Amino acid sequence: MSQHRPARAAVFSAGAWGTAVAKVLADAGTDVVVHARRNEIADAINTGHHNPGYFPDIELPASLVATTDPMTALDGADYLVLSIPAQSLRAGLARWAPLIGPDTVIVSLMKGIEQGTALRASEVVAEVTGVSADRIAVLSGPNLAREIMDGKPAAATVACADEGAAHRFQAACHTSYFRPYTSTDVIGCELGGAVKNVIALAVGIAAGMGLGHNAAAVLITRGLAEATRLAVAMGAHPATLAGLAGMGDMTATCLSPLSRNRTFGAHLGRGLTVEQATAATRQTTEGVKSAEAILGLAHAHGIEMPITTIVSALLHDEATLDESAAALMQRPAKPER
Repeated sequence: MSQHRPARAAVFSAGAWGTAVAKVLADAGTDVVVHARRNEIADAINTGHHNPGYFPDIELPASLVATTDPMTALDGADYLVLSIPAQSLRAGLARWAPLIGPDTVIVSLMKGIEQGTALRASEVVAEVTGVSADRIAVLSGPNLAREIMDGKPAAATVACADEGAAHRFQAACHTSYFRPYTSTDVIGCELGGAVKNVIALAVGIAAGMGLGHNAAAVLITRGLAEATRLAVAMGAHPATLAGLAGMGDMTATCLSPLSRNRTFGAHLGRGLTVEQATAATRQTTEGVKSAEAILGLAHAHGIEMPITTIVSALLHDEATLDESAAALMQRPAKPER
Protein backbone atom coordinates (compact mmCIF):
# COMPACT_ATOMS: atom_id res chain seq x y z
CA MET A 1 0.00 0.00 0.00
CA SER A 2 1.30 3.44 -0.90
CA GLN A 3 2.19 5.77 1.95
CA HIS A 4 0.68 8.66 -0.01
CA ARG A 5 -2.93 7.51 -0.12
CA PRO A 6 -5.48 6.13 2.35
CA ALA A 7 -5.99 2.40 2.60
CA ARG A 8 -8.73 1.08 0.33
CA ALA A 9 -11.18 -1.63 1.40
CA ALA A 10 -13.72 -3.59 -0.60
CA VAL A 11 -16.50 -4.82 1.70
CA PHE A 12 -18.55 -7.80 0.50
CA SER A 13 -21.54 -7.45 1.28
CA ALA A 14 -24.12 -4.82 2.28
CA GLY A 15 -25.75 -6.80 5.09
CA ALA A 16 -25.99 -5.57 8.67
CA TRP A 17 -22.46 -6.47 9.80
CA GLY A 18 -20.86 -5.61 6.47
CA THR A 19 -22.49 -2.18 6.54
CA ALA A 20 -21.38 -1.60 10.13
CA VAL A 21 -17.75 -2.48 9.40
CA ALA A 22 -17.83 -0.42 6.20
CA LYS A 23 -18.94 2.57 8.28
CA VAL A 24 -16.17 1.94 10.82
CA LEU A 25 -13.56 1.76 8.06
CA ALA A 26 -14.84 4.95 6.42
CA ASP A 27 -14.92 6.77 9.78
CA ALA A 28 -11.29 5.68 10.27
CA GLY A 29 -10.31 7.38 7.01
CA THR A 30 -10.18 4.28 4.82
CA ASP A 31 -11.60 4.52 1.30
CA VAL A 32 -14.48 2.04 1.20
CA VAL A 33 -16.40 0.42 -1.63
CA VAL A 34 -19.27 -1.85 -0.61
CA HIS A 35 -20.26 -4.66 -2.94
CA ALA A 36 -24.05 -5.01 -2.84
CA ARG A 37 -26.01 -7.75 -4.57
CA ARG A 38 -28.95 -5.52 -5.43
CA ASN A 39 -28.92 -2.35 -7.53
CA GLU A 40 -31.45 -0.61 -5.29
CA ILE A 41 -29.20 -1.01 -2.23
CA ALA A 42 -26.14 0.27 -4.09
CA ASP A 43 -28.13 3.22 -5.46
CA ALA A 44 -29.51 4.08 -2.01
CA ILE A 45 -26.01 4.07 -0.51
CA ASN A 46 -24.59 6.20 -3.32
CA THR A 47 -27.39 8.75 -3.62
CA GLY A 48 -28.99 8.89 -0.18
CA HIS A 49 -26.13 7.59 2.02
CA HIS A 50 -28.43 5.04 3.67
CA ASN A 51 -28.82 1.28 3.62
CA PRO A 52 -32.61 0.87 3.52
CA GLY A 53 -32.39 -2.90 3.94
CA TYR A 54 -30.86 -2.75 7.42
CA PHE A 55 -30.29 0.76 8.78
CA PRO A 56 -32.65 3.20 7.02
CA ASP A 57 -32.34 5.67 9.91
CA ILE A 58 -28.52 5.88 9.92
CA GLU A 59 -26.63 8.25 7.62
CA LEU A 60 -23.53 6.66 6.14
CA PRO A 61 -20.31 8.61 5.51
CA ALA A 62 -20.38 10.41 2.17
CA SER A 63 -17.01 8.83 1.32
CA LEU A 64 -18.55 5.35 1.44
CA VAL A 65 -19.68 4.20 -2.01
CA ALA A 66 -21.32 1.03 -3.32
CA THR A 67 -21.39 -1.04 -6.49
CA THR A 68 -22.87 -4.31 -7.72
CA ASP A 69 -19.75 -5.00 -9.82
CA PRO A 70 -17.15 -7.08 -7.95
CA MET A 71 -14.38 -5.98 -10.32
CA THR A 72 -15.06 -2.33 -9.56
CA ALA A 73 -15.16 -3.03 -5.83
CA LEU A 74 -11.86 -4.91 -5.83
CA ASP A 75 -9.94 -2.58 -8.12
CA GLY A 76 -6.90 -1.39 -6.15
CA ALA A 77 -8.21 -2.82 -2.87
CA ASP A 78 -5.71 -3.24 -0.04
CA TYR A 79 -8.32 -5.25 1.87
CA LEU A 80 -11.13 -7.56 0.82
CA VAL A 81 -13.46 -7.63 3.82
CA LEU A 82 -15.81 -10.61 3.67
CA SER A 83 -19.14 -10.42 5.48
CA ILE A 84 -21.26 -13.08 3.84
CA PRO A 85 -22.90 -16.22 5.27
CA ALA A 86 -20.24 -18.83 5.98
CA GLN A 87 -22.12 -21.41 3.92
CA SER A 88 -22.03 -19.08 0.87
CA LEU A 89 -18.32 -18.30 1.15
CA ARG A 90 -16.92 -21.02 -1.10
CA ALA A 91 -19.22 -20.29 -4.05
CA GLY A 92 -18.77 -16.52 -3.75
CA LEU A 93 -14.98 -16.69 -3.51
CA ALA A 94 -14.79 -18.98 -6.52
CA ARG A 95 -16.32 -16.15 -8.57
CA TRP A 96 -14.26 -13.36 -7.04
CA ALA A 97 -10.85 -15.02 -6.66
CA PRO A 98 -9.55 -14.05 -10.14
CA LEU A 99 -10.25 -10.39 -9.29
CA ILE A 100 -8.27 -10.32 -6.02
CA GLY A 101 -5.00 -8.38 -6.27
CA PRO A 102 -1.65 -10.06 -5.51
CA ASP A 103 -1.13 -7.98 -2.36
CA THR A 104 -4.72 -7.74 -1.15
CA VAL A 105 -5.25 -8.89 2.45
CA ILE A 106 -8.47 -10.86 2.89
CA VAL A 107 -10.27 -10.11 6.15
CA SER A 108 -12.97 -12.50 7.36
CA LEU A 109 -15.86 -11.21 9.46
CA MET A 110 -17.59 -14.60 9.34
CA LYS A 111 -18.39 -16.59 12.46
CA GLY A 112 -19.38 -19.97 11.14
CA ILE A 113 -17.96 -23.39 10.22
CA GLU A 114 -18.54 -24.77 6.73
CA GLN A 115 -20.98 -27.66 6.59
CA GLY A 116 -19.63 -30.83 5.04
CA THR A 117 -15.95 -29.89 5.40
CA ALA A 118 -15.91 -28.48 8.99
CA LEU A 119 -13.44 -25.85 7.76
CA ARG A 120 -13.05 -22.44 9.37
CA ALA A 121 -13.62 -19.42 7.11
CA SER A 122 -9.89 -18.67 6.85
CA GLU A 123 -9.28 -22.25 5.73
CA VAL A 124 -11.94 -21.95 3.04
CA VAL A 125 -10.37 -18.67 1.89
CA ALA A 126 -6.93 -20.30 1.63
CA GLU A 127 -8.28 -23.36 -0.16
CA VAL A 128 -10.31 -21.45 -2.76
CA THR A 129 -7.97 -18.52 -3.45
CA GLY A 130 -4.54 -20.03 -2.80
CA VAL A 131 -3.67 -16.94 -0.74
CA SER A 132 -1.04 -17.54 1.94
CA ALA A 133 -1.79 -17.30 5.67
CA ASP A 134 0.05 -13.97 6.01
CA ARG A 135 -2.64 -12.37 3.81
CA ILE A 136 -5.67 -13.82 5.62
CA ALA A 137 -6.97 -12.02 8.71
CA VAL A 138 -9.98 -12.33 11.00
CA LEU A 139 -11.95 -9.61 12.83
CA SER A 140 -13.90 -10.87 15.83
CA GLY A 141 -15.28 -9.55 19.10
CA PRO A 142 -18.39 -8.35 20.96
CA ASN A 143 -19.72 -6.38 18.00
CA LEU A 144 -23.48 -5.92 17.75
CA ALA A 145 -23.99 -4.15 14.44
CA ARG A 146 -26.77 -1.83 15.59
CA GLU A 147 -24.72 -0.45 18.48
CA ILE A 148 -21.72 0.15 16.24
CA MET A 149 -23.91 1.95 13.71
CA ASP A 150 -25.07 4.17 16.58
CA GLY A 151 -21.44 4.96 17.43
CA LYS A 152 -21.53 3.22 20.81
CA PRO A 153 -18.14 2.06 22.11
CA ALA A 154 -16.88 -1.35 21.01
CA ALA A 155 -13.67 -3.29 20.60
CA ALA A 156 -12.52 -6.28 18.57
CA THR A 157 -9.53 -8.48 17.82
CA VAL A 158 -7.76 -8.45 14.46
CA ALA A 159 -5.94 -11.77 14.08
CA CYS A 160 -3.46 -12.68 11.37
CA ALA A 161 -0.40 -14.90 11.15
CA ASP A 162 1.46 -11.80 9.93
CA GLU A 163 1.57 -9.29 12.78
CA GLY A 164 2.33 -6.50 10.32
CA ALA A 165 -0.86 -7.17 8.36
CA ALA A 166 -2.87 -7.24 11.59
CA HIS A 167 -1.40 -3.88 12.66
CA ARG A 168 -2.16 -2.32 9.26
CA PHE A 169 -5.79 -3.37 9.34
CA GLN A 170 -5.97 -2.27 12.97
CA ALA A 171 -5.03 1.23 11.81
CA ALA A 172 -7.53 1.04 8.95
CA CYS A 173 -10.48 0.46 11.32
CA HIS A 174 -9.49 2.34 14.50
CA THR A 175 -11.96 5.10 15.37
CA SER A 176 -13.01 7.05 18.46
CA TYR A 177 -15.72 4.44 19.15
CA PHE A 178 -14.14 1.26 17.75
CA ARG A 179 -10.91 -0.02 19.31
CA PRO A 180 -9.21 -2.97 17.58
CA TYR A 181 -6.54 -5.10 19.27
CA THR A 182 -4.19 -7.44 17.40
CA SER A 183 -3.38 -11.13 17.71
CA THR A 184 -1.74 -13.93 15.75
CA ASP A 185 -4.22 -16.54 17.04
CA VAL A 186 -6.51 -16.94 14.03
CA ILE A 187 -7.78 -20.35 15.18
CA GLY A 188 -8.81 -19.07 18.61
CA CYS A 189 -10.58 -16.02 17.21
CA GLU A 190 -12.50 -18.02 14.63
CA LEU A 191 -13.57 -20.81 16.96
CA GLY A 192 -14.56 -18.36 19.69
CA GLY A 193 -16.81 -16.58 17.20
CA ALA A 194 -18.33 -19.75 15.81
CA VAL A 195 -18.99 -21.64 19.05
CA LYS A 196 -20.49 -18.65 20.84
CA ASN A 197 -23.30 -18.59 18.26
CA VAL A 198 -24.31 -22.12 19.27
CA ILE A 199 -24.13 -21.22 22.96
CA ALA A 200 -26.25 -18.13 22.27
CA LEU A 201 -28.88 -20.40 20.75
CA ALA A 202 -28.86 -22.39 24.02
CA VAL A 203 -29.16 -19.23 26.12
CA GLY A 204 -32.02 -18.04 23.93
CA ILE A 205 -33.78 -21.40 24.27
CA ALA A 206 -33.45 -21.18 28.05
CA ALA A 207 -34.83 -17.63 28.00
CA GLY A 208 -37.76 -18.70 25.82
CA MET A 209 -38.52 -21.50 28.28
CA GLY A 210 -38.39 -19.05 31.20
CA LEU A 211 -35.53 -20.85 32.94
CA GLY A 212 -34.08 -17.68 34.48
CA HIS A 213 -30.80 -15.80 34.74
CA ASN A 214 -28.99 -18.50 36.70
CA ALA A 215 -29.48 -20.90 33.82
CA ALA A 216 -28.17 -18.30 31.36
CA ALA A 217 -25.07 -17.77 33.49
CA VAL A 218 -24.44 -21.52 33.66
CA LEU A 219 -24.77 -21.90 29.88
CA ILE A 220 -22.43 -18.99 29.18
CA THR A 221 -19.79 -20.20 31.65
CA ARG A 222 -19.88 -23.81 30.57
CA GLY A 223 -20.24 -22.76 26.94
CA LEU A 224 -17.02 -20.81 27.19
CA ALA A 225 -15.39 -23.93 28.66
CA GLU A 226 -16.58 -25.93 25.63
CA ALA A 227 -15.24 -23.35 23.20
CA THR A 228 -11.89 -23.22 25.00
CA ARG A 229 -11.48 -27.01 25.06
CA LEU A 230 -12.09 -27.28 21.33
CA ALA A 231 -9.96 -24.27 20.39
CA VAL A 232 -6.98 -25.39 22.46
CA ALA A 233 -7.21 -28.91 21.03
CA MET A 234 -7.01 -27.34 17.56
CA GLY A 235 -3.96 -25.23 18.40
CA ALA A 236 -5.37 -22.00 19.85
CA HIS A 237 -4.07 -20.20 22.92
CA PRO A 238 -6.48 -20.39 25.90
CA ALA A 239 -6.01 -16.67 26.62
CA THR A 240 -7.69 -15.85 23.31
CA LEU A 241 -10.90 -17.45 24.53
CA ALA A 242 -10.75 -15.34 27.69
CA GLY A 243 -10.49 -12.20 25.56
CA LEU A 244 -12.65 -10.16 23.20
CA ALA A 245 -13.04 -12.90 20.59
CA GLY A 246 -14.03 -15.43 23.25
CA MET A 247 -15.64 -14.27 26.49
CA GLY A 248 -16.39 -10.81 25.12
CA ASP A 249 -18.18 -12.01 22.00
CA MET A 250 -20.00 -14.77 23.87
CA THR A 251 -21.31 -12.40 26.55
CA ALA A 252 -22.67 -9.88 24.05
CA THR A 253 -24.22 -12.49 21.77
CA CYS A 254 -25.78 -14.52 24.58
CA LEU A 255 -27.28 -11.63 26.52
CA SER A 256 -28.36 -9.01 23.98
CA PRO A 257 -31.82 -8.95 22.39
CA LEU A 258 -30.01 -7.54 19.34
CA SER A 259 -28.33 -10.94 18.84
CA ARG A 260 -29.96 -12.94 16.07
CA ASN A 261 -28.69 -16.26 17.48
CA ARG A 262 -30.14 -15.56 20.92
CA THR A 263 -33.37 -14.38 19.31
CA PHE A 264 -33.59 -17.53 17.19
CA GLY A 265 -33.06 -19.66 20.30
CA ALA A 266 -35.77 -17.75 22.18
CA HIS A 267 -38.21 -18.56 19.38
CA LEU A 268 -37.34 -22.25 19.75
CA GLY A 269 -37.70 -22.04 23.52
CA ARG A 270 -41.21 -20.66 23.12
CA GLY A 271 -42.17 -23.67 21.02
CA LEU A 272 -41.58 -22.56 17.43
CA THR A 273 -40.14 -25.04 14.96
CA VAL A 274 -36.79 -24.41 13.26
CA GLU A 275 -38.66 -23.37 10.11
CA GLN A 276 -40.91 -20.98 12.03
CA ALA A 277 -37.95 -19.52 13.93
CA THR A 278 -36.08 -19.02 10.65
CA ALA A 279 -39.03 -17.09 9.20
CA ALA A 280 -39.38 -15.00 12.35
CA THR A 281 -35.66 -14.13 12.58
CA ARG A 282 -35.35 -13.29 8.85
CA GLN A 283 -31.53 -12.91 8.92
CA THR A 284 -28.71 -15.44 8.67
CA THR A 285 -28.25 -17.27 11.98
CA GLU A 286 -24.80 -18.82 11.77
CA GLY A 287 -25.19 -21.00 14.86
CA VAL A 288 -28.02 -22.96 13.25
CA LYS A 289 -25.90 -23.80 10.21
CA SER A 290 -22.66 -24.42 12.12
CA ALA A 291 -23.75 -26.50 15.14
CA GLU A 292 -23.41 -29.87 13.44
CA ALA A 293 -20.06 -28.95 11.84
CA ILE A 294 -18.71 -27.78 15.22
CA LEU A 295 -19.85 -31.05 16.76
CA GLY A 296 -17.97 -32.86 14.01
CA LEU A 297 -14.80 -30.99 14.95
CA ALA A 298 -15.35 -31.92 18.60
CA HIS A 299 -15.70 -35.60 17.74
CA ALA A 300 -12.62 -35.49 15.51
CA HIS A 301 -10.53 -34.04 18.35
CA GLY A 302 -12.05 -36.12 21.15
CA ILE A 303 -13.59 -33.09 22.86
CA GLU A 304 -16.78 -33.24 24.94
CA MET A 305 -19.24 -30.42 24.10
CA PRO A 306 -22.53 -31.24 25.87
CA ILE A 307 -24.28 -27.92 25.21
CA THR A 308 -23.42 -28.00 21.52
CA THR A 309 -24.55 -31.64 21.38
CA ILE A 310 -27.96 -30.80 22.85
CA VAL A 311 -28.47 -27.74 20.63
CA SER A 312 -27.62 -29.80 17.55
CA ALA A 313 -30.10 -32.50 18.63
CA LEU A 314 -32.83 -29.88 19.08
CA LEU A 315 -32.17 -28.37 15.68
CA HIS A 316 -32.50 -31.80 14.06
CA ASP A 317 -35.66 -32.79 16.00
CA GLU A 318 -33.75 -35.47 17.87
CA ALA A 319 -34.78 -34.14 21.30
CA THR A 320 -37.58 -32.09 22.82
CA LEU A 321 -37.10 -28.93 24.86
CA ASP A 322 -37.88 -30.70 28.13
CA GLU A 323 -35.56 -33.60 27.28
CA SER A 324 -32.77 -31.15 26.47
CA ALA A 325 -33.11 -29.21 29.71
CA ALA A 326 -33.18 -32.44 31.69
CA ALA A 327 -30.15 -33.81 29.87
CA LEU A 328 -28.02 -30.83 30.87
CA MET A 329 -29.03 -31.00 34.53
CA GLN A 330 -28.62 -34.78 34.75
CA ARG A 331 -24.99 -34.79 33.65
CA PRO A 332 -22.62 -36.38 36.21
CA ALA A 333 -21.36 -34.07 38.93
CA LYS A 334 -17.61 -33.58 38.80
CA PRO A 335 -14.89 -31.06 39.77
CA GLU A 336 -14.97 -27.70 37.98
CA ARG A 337 -11.76 -27.09 36.03
